[in-house]
Amino acid sequence: SAVVLLILAAALASGVALALLPQAPVNRFCTAPSNQTGFLCDDRETCVPASWVCDRVSDCRNGEDEQQQLCGDLPHSLPGYLVFHCSNPRSWVYADQRCNGMNDCGDCSDETGSLAACPPCGWEWWSCSPVHYEFCSCIPRRLCRDGIQHCLGWSDEFLC
Repeated sequence: SAVVLLILAAALASGVALALLPQAPVNRFCTAPSNQTGFLCDDRETCVPASWVCDRVSDCRNGEDEQQQLCGDLPHSLPGYLVFHCSNPRSWVYADQRCNGMNDCGDCSDETGSLAACPPCGWEWWSCSPVHYEFCSCIPRRLCRDGIQHCLGWSDEFLC
């Protein structure tokens, strides 16, 4: 009975020691719909787009996308893969807003900057020098031939 007691004590001590060891951080990087950078929830199945993290809406079942340690000091408290730093050092956007066709940084560095490394306009876009600052170097094709000038040279009305 003393041997059994020793074995139980050793097993208990091992379990406590293992529980006290620091655990490796959980890798939460995932690819959300439309090939966007995402955040992996605790269920290890749900992947929410980066811009849904810290938006005051719990998209993960346990609310881990809105936890204080993650959202307490934006953008510094976010994992680096969720953040894109604009050319203005005080500005940042979520990584899934990079190369989305919209001027999210305000200076187009998330669309045309060297750090953004965006592919050329896709088939749903028209490449030009836009007049409206909402876009950078591509406009949605749905704006072609709509009677409103979006491109500096009117190519969206005559060529698109």
